Amino acid sequence: MNEKQTSETTTTVTTAEHEGKALEHAITAALKSVYDPEIPVNIYDLGLIYNVDIQEDRSVDVIMTLTAPNCPVAGSLPGEVERSVAAVDGVLEARVQLVFDPQWSKEMMSEEALLALGLL
Repeated sequence: MNEKQTSETTTTVTTAEHEGKALEHAITAALKSVYDPEIPVNIYDLGLIYNVDIQEDRSVDVIMTLTAPNCPVAGSLPGEVERSVAAVDGVLEARVQLVFDPQWSKEMMSEEALLALGLL
């Protein structure tokens, strides 16, 4: 491989990495725009998002939980999360899986969420 090819490859990887980071940040922002209606903190900082997996085809798989299995928004919140992530420019499709293992606890909350709720 000559010097020019190496440089072009490095630039391509850097651009792809940059685009991937930008997409990741946009998805995080979308998740932070969704709130649990019973708690005045977004679901991301509440610790309800366990995993976000961005596939090569730009589809996104989100694994999330709720504060309790019998949460009143159990039927609507996952759909809201799915719509918010799917609306991000560059996301092809979003899928949300709701899990209850591990069980959510306040230890999963971010420092920002704890401060907002007066728990810190």
